[in-house]
This record gives sequence, C-alpha cells and structure tokens, in this order.
Amino acid sequence: MISWSCTIKNRHDERGGIGLNANDCYLHKLLVVFAPDISEGLRVKGSDFIRSGACLGLAVLSTASLAQGGALEREAEAGSSSLPTIVVIGSSGEDRQRQPAANTVITSEELRLQQPRSTEDALRNVPGVSIKPEEETAIVANIGIRGLSSADYKTLILEDGVPVAPGLFVGNGRYYNPRIERMDSIEVLRGAGSLRFGPSTIGGVINYRTKTPEPGVRTELRAGSFNTREWSIEAGMESGSGDSTFGLVASRAESDGFMGKGYRMRDVMLKARTELAANQRIGFKYTDYRNDANISYRGIFLAEYRAGGDRNPAPDDWFLTGRRSVDLSHEWTISDRARLHTLVFGSEMHRDYWRFVTHNSASAAASRWIYTDNLNGSNRGFEREGVDSRLTLGHELFGFDNDAEIGLRYMSERVRDVTVAANRATPRSGSVNREVIDSAESWSLHWQNRFSLTDRFAITAGLRSELYEQRREDLRRAVSLGNQATANNAEWLPGLGLTWQLSDGVQVFANTYKAFSPALNGDALNGLEDQDLQAEYSINTEVGLRGSTAAWNYEATFFRMDFDNQIIPANSNSQFQVTNGGKTLHRGIEFGVGSELSPTIAWNANLTFIADAEFVGDRFTRSGALTTPDANRIPYAPEWIANISLTYEQGPIRSALHVHHTSAQFTDVLNTRAINESVSGFFTGQIDGYTLADLSVLYRVNEKLDFGATVKNVADERYIASLRQGIYVGPERSFDVGLRYQF
Repeated sequence: MISWSCTIKNRHDERGGIGLNANDCYLHKLLVVFAPDISEGLRVKGSDFIRSGACLGLAVLSTASLAQGGALEREAEAGSSSLPTIVVIGSSGEDRQRQPAANTVITSEELRLQQPRSTEDALRNVPGVSIKPEEETAIVANIGIRGLSSADYKTLILEDGVPVAPGLFVGNGRYYNPRIERMDSIEVLRGAGSLRFGPSTIGGVINYRTKTPEPGVRTELRAGSFNTREWSIEAGMESGSGDSTFGLVASRAESDGFMGKGYRMRDVMLKARTELAANQRIGFKYTDYRNDANISYRGIFLAEYRAGGDRNPAPDDWFLTGRRSVDLSHEWTISDRARLHTLVFGSEMHRDYWRFVTHNSASAAASRWIYTDNLNGSNRGFEREGVDSRLTLGHELFGFDNDAEIGLRYMSERVRDVTVAANRATPRSGSVNREVIDSAESWSLHWQNRFSLTDRFAITAGLRSELYEQRREDLRRAVSLGNQATANNAEWLPGLGLTWQLSDGVQVFANTYKAFSPALNGDALNGLEDQDLQAEYSINTEVGLRGSTAAWNYEATFFRMDFDNQIIPANSNSQFQVTNGGKTLHRGIEFGVGSELSPTIAWNANLTFIADAEFVGDRFTRSGALTTPDANRIPYAPEWIANISLTYEQGPIRSALHVHHTSAQFTDVLNTRAINESVSGFFTGQIDGYTLADLSVLYRVNEKLDFGATVKNVADERYIASLRQGIYVGPERSFDVGLRYQF
C-alpha cells in the first residue's frame, strides 16, 4: 500500500459552490471522470441540509489534512480507521452469538469471491431471503423475507445504519437500491434486535456497510454480456499520524441490458474521519448516485414468452433516478463502559418515471403492447432529515453484568408527487394533472438491556416507542374545498430474547417481539381523509439452535409471524388501499450447515421451508363481494428456498459455485393458477419454480493485480421472475470478466 498526505483546501468559489483545490490533490481528476457535476467546484445543489452538510463535511476534510502533526498518544482500537457508524450486528463471531436472533453477516471476502452484480444478487444466499430478479442490476429493490412478499415494504434497509428507502412513512420504499460496488459487508438481522432500528422491521433489518478505502489507489475494470462496461476506483489517504483519513469510492457503468433494458449509472461516495481527542472522533460521508434506466412496469405477453421473445416491451419508457445524501457522525467514548454515538443524516432523491400510454384493444389483439403518442410522467422528489443518538452503557444492575442501549431518533420526510401529461414530440414536459405533497414527522425512543445472568445465559429485553404524524396536501385543490388531511399514531413495541450456551459448540436462542410497519400516506390519507388505518402489527417469535465444531457450523431456526392487520400492496388488490388488511400467518423453519471437506474445498447450504404464509379469514369488499378466501397464500411467498455453495482455493486461484432454488409462487391474492393476461391491470397466475447456478473465479497474479470472471445462470434457464403489466423474464446466461489493480 502507498501512504501519503494530501492538502485539501476548503474554499468557496465565485459561484457560491464548495470546492477542492485541483492543484493540490489527484481527487479532482478522479471526480472529473466519475462525477463531473461534483468536480465542477463540488457544487452541491438541492436542499439546505445537503448543502450545509457538505460544507461541514469538507471542513472535516480540512481538519484531516491539518491533523498530521498531532498524533494522539493512545493505543489504536480495532476498526478505528473506519467512520463511527451504527452497527446492527458486528463483524465477529462473538457479536453474532450475542444476538438472541437468527442473523447473517456477508463478509468482504465473500462479496469479492461472489462478484455480485447487485445487492440482491449478494443477498440471494441468505437463509429466509427471497428475491424477485426483475433485471440483472436490481435498480428497484425486490426483497422478501420469510414469506413476506418481495413486492412489499416490511423489511428495513439501512446503509451504515441510516434508512435508505425514499420514504418509510410517505412511500415508496423500493425506488432506491444502493449499489453493490461501494459495499464492504452486509448484515441481516431477522429477530428481536431489529426493534432498535424500526419502523418496518417485521421481516428484520438489512444493513449495508460501506467500504473505507485504505491508503492508495485501486482501480477495477469489468466488461460482459449485454455490452456491459464498468469502471470503478477506490482511493484513500491518511494523515501522517494516522488520526485522520479520507476515502473515495466511485463507479460508472453502462449497458444495453438484458432484453434491451439498458442503463447508464454512476455512483460516488466520499468519506472522511478525524480524531478530535483521545476519546472522540467525527466522521463524514457524502454519496451521489444517478441512474437512467430504460425499464418499465411492462413485460411481454405469454405467447411471446413461450416463443423465446427477448425484446424490451416498452422501449421508450424511462426510469430516471438520482440521490444525494450526507451523514455526519460523532462518537464519544465517555468511559470504558459508556459510549455516545450521534448521527445526523439527510438525503434528497428524485424518481421520474416516464411511461407511454397503451392502446389496450390493439394490444389485446396483437398480444403485445401497442403504444399511443401520449405518455405520463410520474415524478417524485423525496427529502429526509434526521438525527439518531444512542448511548451504550455497561453497568451492574442487580449484581449482574449488563449492557444497555438507550436511543432517541427524530426524522422528517417529504415527497412532492407530480403527474405530467406529455406527448412524443415533447416527452419530458407537459401539463400537470396531479401535484400532492406527502410529509411525515416521527419521534422514537428505544431501550434495550442485556442481562448476563451467568457466563452462559443471558436475557435481552427491549422497548420501542414510535410517535408519528402524516400529512397530505393537494396543491391542485382549493383550500376552501379542503386540500389537507393529517393522521397521528403512536406505537409501543416490546421485545424479549435469550441466549443459552449449552456447551462450547451449542447455543440456544429465542425471542419474541412486536413489530410494525406504518400505513403509507397514500393509504392512510386516501381521498384527503384520515382512513383510520392502523399500522400493520405482527407478533414475531423465533426459537433456534446454532454452533460450530472443528469441522462443522450450523444454525436452525423456527419462526412464526402473526399479523393482526397486514395491508397487501395496492398492485395486488386496490380494495386494500382503504381498509386494514386483516390477519395473516407466516411460519416455517430455516436450516443452514457448512464444513470444510479439505484444506482447499468447503461447502455451505441452507434451506428455508415456509410452511404457511396465508390469509386468516375471508375478506370482502365494502359491497360484500369475496376478494380473498381464507387460507390463500400471500403473493410472492415461495414455499421452498434452497441454496448450496461450493468453494475451492488453491494457490492463486479461488472459485465458487452457487446453486439457488426458488419454488413456485402465486402472484395475486386469489391464487390464480393459469396465467391470465390483462391489458387494464396486472397479469396474474402462478409462476413456476426455478433453479439457477452461478460460477465465479478469481486469479491473483501478484499483490497488485488480480483477474475475475463470472458466469450467471450457467444452465441458461428461462423462467418467469414476476408478473406485472406483462411477464418479467428472469435474466438469461451471461458472462463477466474483469481486472483489479492496486497502485
């Protein structure tokens, strides 16, 4: 590794922007290539929070460069070079064992060997996780856990402890999916500990932990099927004393895409950290993402699918997204047993979805989509600001060793939802037909305490309170007619868990907790009326066994989720937009095992059996018509999910074979079996199960250079990934090759 210092000047240019001095550092050249709009004086457009946060962050960078002469006389702690962030599980085996819940950590080494194309690709091998692979880079998130629909929003997704969904209360939770190129590891927690992070933790918590580049420069080039080209770079530096660090991770990718669903993506992340004192450090992270994707809700018709059709069914539809975020963190080690971590975060995002209107009768006759010259832009702009402060404290209440966490979070969300009617001659402008502002404010307080009753037995108790207000304002409606509505709710969520180390290689864990997911503004305030929708509540229970020996590691978990009022997404049945969903039941078992067959060969396998993911009781419309029969299965909830991985390592070569199976799934609440085409709504029917195999290889030439290659869907299996307005075909066999060089 190369280590050097670099002077970074915090200055204001003549246009009011903020900039790096291009003559002082190589970073300017990197930004010109990967994010020219940032490099142009690092002008930060958008909300005041993002602008102010970036200013403060660059002040941190200035501090970092000036800190070279002030080495702190203290022993370096493990992980001190990384930013102070909120951690869900931890990285060590002991951290996992302390959780009274099923959990998985995907390490950086595992990600490097797998060479995933997306975060969903990386998560596919996690027990209990089901993926709806609608396109190869997972621009829109489709992640289900334990029978929760992969088209739903009941699993909380974080990046470095910060919510990344555009809106937890105002919706929609799936429009932004962080890019895998900047990830170092992934934490997946599926039990009671998720109360610390809510809301929307019914399925658990997924936390993407981003890279902190080491000193030096590393670049990676990749190319593959669908004319895919990708360039990425990681650059890091530190002060002479090591007390301050700075890092850049940037990537650009272009592709024609499977079935002609092309995209142009670029992603930039800046990180900095500096020590304020022997017991305090601050951190800064800035991200800037943009993706123009030629994708749509529309798929192909059944006859074309059977004939092997592989064209883009909506070649003129575009999904345009961009997101910027700032995280400012502070960590204060008060004593050996007390630490305060405070995180201030903000983000802004736009999602412009331009879709041409179809000629339905002509489409039905032709068995393919026929378009008019009119299109609609469903354009949304999201903003979020918040602060999260957590005190961790070791104490000896009742004479036992205790570890407690007390946390307080405030968060504000806002989305402007605009619909524009345009035509082919002017496809990005037209008359505004809808303009609605949805907003929400929330306060939460949580407490959790781990009582170590003996050195082998511990009980963890927790309580979370969440108060939130949702508001909708229709800017196209006169104030005199009533253009606003509000809804207020308060939730109290208890949880209890235990771990019992029966022996060195056997641990029992169990937990039960109350989880919730709020009704989104569009449902709670539909028609500018408080629909009196309660949040979705679930009583979740887990009992499991895990451990390891010299040759084996294993984990088995029984799980149960009892919903009082699950709300089914609107694209399954629009009647549920204005009514509480009713009771549902999810229960099953996860089992995972792995071992080393030899010093060079190892294997891991897991199986998830979701015995029940069903509605409890008949459901009716307001007029009395039956919409969902009792015991029907939840859409997109496969009964079986299985994974097996085989890895080989010999000298400079490392390789892995991953085989994944997902069983058949229903796509609607009526559990329709035959695929039914609809030109006025969603296609319905049962989609068959499928088995996919992926192969990856790494070859290390020397300490600076290595090569990688992957084959996805080795057997070239043709399968249906999902049904929307047409059939979404799962990605076909594809190849990638790449090289990585460390300067």
